[in-house]
Amino acid sequence: MESKTEKIILGIDPGTTIMGFGLIKVVGKQMQFIQLNELQLKKYDDHYLKLKLIFERTVELIDTHHPDEIAIEAPFFGKNVQSMLKLGRAQGVAMAAGLSRQIPIAEYSPKKIKMAITGNGNASKEQVAKMLQSLLQLKELPKNLDSTDGLAAAVCHFYNSGKVEVGKSYTGWAAFVKQNSPPTPKGGVLSVNLRSKKKSNN
Repeated sequence: MESKTEKIILGIDPGTTIMGFGLIKVVGKQMQFIQLNELQLKKYDDHYLKLKLIFERTVELIDTHHPDEIAIEAPFFGKNVQSMLKLGRAQGVAMAAGLSRQIPIAEYSPKKIKMAITGNGNASKEQVAKMLQSLLQLKELPKNLDSTDGLAAAVCHFYNSGKVEVGKSYTGWAAFVKQNSPPTPKGGVLSVNLRSKKKSNN
């Protein structure tokens, strides 16, 4: 009899007021709920302090639960430029925490997450939360439904794991840099891999 493969997925919804996160364990093709929580950031005025807290909380979650993969909700556009800049920083910090531990990361748009869970890309937060409650057999939902967004990202990743198209995904710093670097101009900058460069003066 074949042993069922197990993996843990950490889902994160990084925000500047609330960071929602959820953990699920996947055994074979079945999901099991582990944890659902949030990090309240409203009381902090300093944006850089918020980023520090997001990074530390993400690292703490990783070191405590040892997830195999991370799924992040990542809106790719918005009307308010300043809000998107702050949100992008929060996402980047959460991603950096995962990449620093060499954990593969996948990004999903809010619409894709809603579609994966409810079949409707325009579903309300309440509809998504109710479906999560049913799928994972949660006894009750938190009062603040923002904390379910991270869990939703984890479940979305579970549904997309067997598919080729999973949004943007990164397996480490090298992959992240490669996918997000502009093409080198002709006669332009020469990139050097410091790790693999051998000492030439020996």
